[in-house]
Amino acid sequence: MSACRTDEREAARMPHPEPTDPLTAELVVDIAAAVTPAVSPDGRLVAYGVVAHGGAGGRPSGTVLVAAVDGSAAPRRLTDGAARELAPKWAPDSAALFFTSDREEEGGAQLRRIRLDGSEDTAETLTGRRGGIVDHCPLLDGRTVALLAADEPTAEDERREAERDDAKVWGRHLPPTRLRLLDLTSGVVRTVDGLGDRHVVEVTQRPDGGPLAVLSWSTPELGHGVMTAELHVVDPGSGAVHDLGPVGAEAQSPAWWKHDGGWHLAHLAVTPGHVIGGLAVVDTVPPTTGPAVEHRNLTAGMSVCPSELVQVADGPPLALFADGLDTALYRLDPETLRFQPLSKAPGLLAGLTASRSGDTVALLASTAYEPRDVHAGPVGGPLARIGDTAPELRGIRWGVQERLSHRAADGLQLDGLLIRPVGRARDDGPFPLVTLAHGGPYSRYADEFALNAVDCGQWLAAAGYAVLLPNPRGGSGHGHEFAATAAGAVGGDEWTDILGFIDLLVAQGVADPERLGIGGWSHGGFLAAWAIGRTDRFKAAMMGAGISDWGAQAGTGDWGILDAALGGSNGWDGPGPHLHDRNSPLSHAARIRTPMLILHGEQDTNVPLGQAIHFHRALRHFDVEHEFVVYPREGHGLAERAHQLDALRRIRAWYDRLLRARAGA
Repeated sequence: MSACRTDEREAARMPHPEPTDPLTAELVVDIAAAVTPAVSPDGRLVAYGVVAHGGAGGRPSGTVLVAAVDGSAAPRRLTDGAARELAPKWAPDSAALFFTSDREEEGGAQLRRIRLDGSEDTAETLTGRRGGIVDHCPLLDGRTVALLAADEPTAEDERREAERDDAKVWGRHLPPTRLRLLDLTSGVVRTVDGLGDRHVVEVTQRPDGGPLAVLSWSTPELGHGVMTAELHVVDPGSGAVHDLGPVGAEAQSPAWWKHDGGWHLAHLAVTPGHVIGGLAVVDTVPPTTGPAVEHRNLTAGMSVCPSELVQVADGPPLALFADGLDTALYRLDPETLRFQPLSKAPGLLAGLTASRSGDTVALLASTAYEPRDVHAGPVGGPLARIGDTAPELRGIRWGVQERLSHRAADGLQLDGLLIRPVGRARDDGPFPLVTLAHGGPYSRYADEFALNAVDCGQWLAAAGYAVLLPNPRGGSGHGHEFAATAAGAVGGDEWTDILGFIDLLVAQGVADPERLGIGGWSHGGFLAAWAIGRTDRFKAAMMGAGISDWGAQAGTGDWGILDAALGGSNGWDGPGPHLHDRNSPLSHAARIRTPMLILHGEQDTNVPLGQAIHFHRALRHFDVEHEFVVYPREGHGLAERAHQLDALRRIRAWYDRLLRARAGA
């Protein structure tokens, strides 16, 4: 049995009908976004960043703001937005704020500090490293900041660059990020040598001011690095390193916590024993010497997926869990070693941060018609919105965003979203329907407000389209087993799950079966290319930074081993036939008749440009109508304002010509 529902709660959260301002491409790309909230240790203030366009070359700039947690004072700008100044983190006494800034040199972030006790009005620059820093962590002694930074270029490095004597030896072409300790009194930076050439990706200090938990990779290369992660315990005074040994794939977010007088160290990683699957919270008790003996999965069997893990000084860790279309806040019960729910919110919660006591939290929250903004308040209690980052959006009339529920043929319950055309009811259908598949595949559509060049559902709804945002199996929000089905089976059940949603909307008179389109970015781009090789039902498709050949992707993309696990095999697994060929859209190009728009960043290393070029050549060979657009300087997404504007307009024009024209529109 399948169902689509709009209940009383749905009606209560529908967009207000009065706003009439037009939704323009310029408004979409110029939306300011709140990022990286940080609650002060004493729980009184929250600092956060705001990213907006207006930087040099059309790239985003960043501004740091601070506000009272209780809302008694409006947010106050600490920086002027003339540079990219972000990543605020508090001094342990809550009297000063550290943040990164590329004010001196674009792209080279340095550490700055501003005091909030009234002793200084301007920020001071604390580092001047060539190449900048990657991250920072103020330590509890108040005198030291842990820095993550690569080695500065030597005179020989500079000579070679100047003379173009710059051959790259693979494996040594990416400098590792090292752990360094900045003495705030002397300005001296000391490198922790005991980690060797390992690439340090995260650091957090034990809440009693003791050792640092350090997460490292064997190499800065992403695909191999995330598979070779190790945990270490580092004494910040002596620099002594205690290696705890390997941890799971995609390990992240180390967090200390204490129970019965002993310290535990937890982290997030793919569920133990798997390369593809849901994230888990994994816990260990660091021994006095030698590697960790036991890693315990604290989220085994849960039907939700941890997305963030946050250390609390005076208690067990907090965590955010993706729960279907919503997000829940949990706390670890130290007695049962199981996470217990504290609260659940509709839509998306992200960027969780807690005060030292753990009584106060701040995070980013978004619901169907409210963009991500900073909210703060008591843990487990109601959170008040602190920021008002994009007030101009309240003048726009949005398409109604419905929650969808659908039972797949094998009985699995699925969820997703439908955005109706602006100002239209279901009974006004059928409408041209564009299905936008999400990336990942380990991702999801939450019931949040998302609007940019990639997540362009409301942009299409403003032009008269119904937009389907499905959550097929392989994504997050429904536990490990749901996510693990994508391993070696991309384009399988996830594709039939999406088809089921489309069939349902056609049967209900919402979608016009003669005006179906599909699109997506990254893994969503793969699914769009896969779809038009399986059926001629779609009259228009868009593939953004998508994979067309899983064998080539495993061999040349950033994620390497993980992409091979998704595609099912490697090109070096003998002469074939290979599972990855069966799972590649390129192998089915001869069947394609649907016009395709291909968009790709020229500098994309996640999904290299060759994926798009190869698919373009296949479509040209089979005389399939298509348009192939490459964006200079762009990586896996689109950062430059002009490129975002082009993508929005080009995507909508593509669907307009091929879908709306079919009805004489």
